[in-house]
Amino acid sequence: MNQMENKRVLVVGMGKSGIAAAQAMIALGADVSVQDSKHESEMDVQLINFLRGKNVTCYFGCEPEDMSIFDLLILSPGVPPTLPFLLEGKEKGAEIVGELELAYRLGNGKYVAITGTNGKTTTTTLTGEIFKAAKKKTYVVGNIGVAVISMAISAEKDAWLITETSSFQLETTKEFRPEVSAVLNLTPDHLNRHKTMDQYRLAKAKTMENQSENQYAVLNYDDDLTYRLKEYTKATVVPFSRLSELEFGAFVKDGRIVIRDKSGKLSDICGISELQIPGAHNVENVLAAAAIAYFSGIDAETIGKAVRAFTGVEHRIEYVGTVDGIRFVNDSKGTNPDSSIKAVQAVEGNILLIAGGYDKGADFKELIEAFDGKVKYMLLLGKTALKLKEQAEALGFTKSILCKNMDECVSKAYELAEKGDTVLLSPACASWDMYTCFEQRGEHFKNCVHRLGI
Repeated sequence: MNQMENKRVLVVGMGKSGIAAAQAMIALGADVSVQDSKHESEMDVQLINFLRGKNVTCYFGCEPEDMSIFDLLILSPGVPPTLPFLLEGKEKGAEIVGELELAYRLGNGKYVAITGTNGKTTTTTLTGEIFKAAKKKTYVVGNIGVAVISMAISAEKDAWLITETSSFQLETTKEFRPEVSAVLNLTPDHLNRHKTMDQYRLAKAKTMENQSENQYAVLNYDDDLTYRLKEYTKATVVPFSRLSELEFGAFVKDGRIVIRDKSGKLSDICGISELQIPGAHNVENVLAAAAIAYFSGIDAETIGKAVRAFTGVEHRIEYVGTVDGIRFVNDSKGTNPDSSIKAVQAVEGNILLIAGGYDKGADFKELIEAFDGKVKYMLLLGKTALKLKEQAEALGFTKSILCKNMDECVSKAYELAEKGDTVLLSPACASWDMYTCFEQRGEHFKNCVHRLGI
């Protein structure tokens, strides 16, 4: 009998990872219930029919009255583990885990776990491309959009799961232990959930705290808050640096990305001028991906070839097109101020910035200070529009325009822009006030641009 058979399980949150977890539990013979804060009328009819066809008890728009009936509570990343009914279940003996932890316990394969405030998706995607180029059986999973458990249970033992891990996923891990972990950077984010920067940082540290001496933790040497996470792991710490030459690790030397191993041997990866993804932050992402791959046993030539071929990911400083000499760039993945600062810095020339969205409790002062004369106008939408406008005006930036929706933002930006300008969507906020995800927001922006006549 497998360890999940007849186990009484409640899956909380019916997003991608929750649905995948429920499907896996059903397949493994568990007694499955599901819960979501949405009412049944808001749920997908096909999903409801599938669940009920499998005799799954559904709690939509409500919570179970008796939490003592469950052995295991599986949380989707967006569900805070501090909700009263979950704490009640824990008090009555249920274990609380996330889908990532469950996949690690029940599945196969070796893990690379990549986290950080910004750059996770780009670094995870690039790392996956390098592993594929090295002919390794590779699954790119996690916060990037593919539930880990959907691949882990059927994965081969020698497969690699290149996993983008968020703080929400990591905070419910207990045994999770990747072969290689990586923390790219740490800036304030999700403080509405984690409350303090220290709690946010500790959630990120969980990616490496179970690692052993023969495993690797790749850390940003240039970011003191990140590099000090080495205190939380027994793994071999591999630093990467865009600014300093290192005795060990990945760094930039004479305009080239190189890696130095413990013996002092220097391996050349590629020149910075050969990268197809713009911005200093992307040099850091490449350094991290190269270090992950190299210390996973992939040779420098294969790494360099994959890096030179990489053109970036959708919704992250993605060139959409040019209309009447005006460039349009989609950075919908810019869901916090630091990410949008990097986008503003990466774009050359004058910018008309479309920003605003769901309020995660962020402060926008550093973003506005980073405009450095490049941003001509801000077109603002969503819950944070007024907050952004007021903070900008307090700092002397007065060219902010409040808009009802994305269509109005794009049309007004087009009217105000001059030949050679760039209209940049980089919201510095999550999308949840107006869209289901940042991808939907980015697609809407691109559709608005295409209607202008690309």
